[in-house]
Amino acid sequence: MYQFFVEEEQVHSDSISITGGDVNHIKNVLRMKNGEKIRVSSKSGQAYFCHISSILDDEVIAAIDSADETGTELDNHIVLYQGLPKGDKMELIIQKAVELGVSEIVPVAMKNCVVKLDEKKAGKKLQRWQAIAESAAKQSKRTVIPTVKQPVTYKEALKSASELDITLVPYENERGMDATREIMGKLKAGQTIGVVVGPEGGFAPEEIALVDENAAMHRISLGRRILRTETAGMATLAMLVYNLDV
Repeated sequence: MYQFFVEEEQVHSDSISITGGDVNHIKNVLRMKNGEKIRVSSKSGQAYFCHISSILDDEVIAAIDSADETGTELDNHIVLYQGLPKGDKMELIIQKAVELGVSEIVPVAMKNCVVKLDEKKAGKKLQRWQAIAESAAKQSKRTVIPTVKQPVTYKEALKSASELDITLVPYENERGMDATREIMGKLKAGQTIGVVVGPEGGFAPEEIALVDENAAMHRISLGRRILRTETAGMATLAMLVYNLDV
């Protein structure tokens, strides 16, 4: 069943109006017909099971069959602070993080980042990254589209993370999964959670020192092997899903 997102004002008492680029996608790419089932989510987070009742030139009308009372979202707001990786790795990270239930993704410029984005490049990248987040949200049947934020400095990221209930920092020099299991086991529904992942070059010593100054931030181990930056966030998010998705 295909998933689409609409603004709140497009949802009516018994139908939903789908407009914009999704109209062409439904008509000419998916070649859908009247009567076919779809799932539609409003920006407020309410999802509906619908069937297509009318396909017009610039609008598709979906009749509401029922509301999706179960939903697909975690009860936790999770923010991934991702050290900027090189190449197109950020695209993969965004895609998989969205599939795993992240709420926000914040690219972070760290000391050992190879990539240096200027404002012009960041704007173009951000547009592309947000489109990837939306596509992944549709594919994974998310009820909301996670937001990809503007790149920030490391200190700005830690300041933002310090406002969350708890922040996890996977660190390659941290040893012992017992502590990781203990921290994960204490997480509760409703908590806001941050995950800070270093770039290819890892965290600089002074960056980890700043983490240790905050009582709500916890260094964790992801096992005895060194994971790539694009793997570390996924591994941490998968652990969170295992502990929180009930």
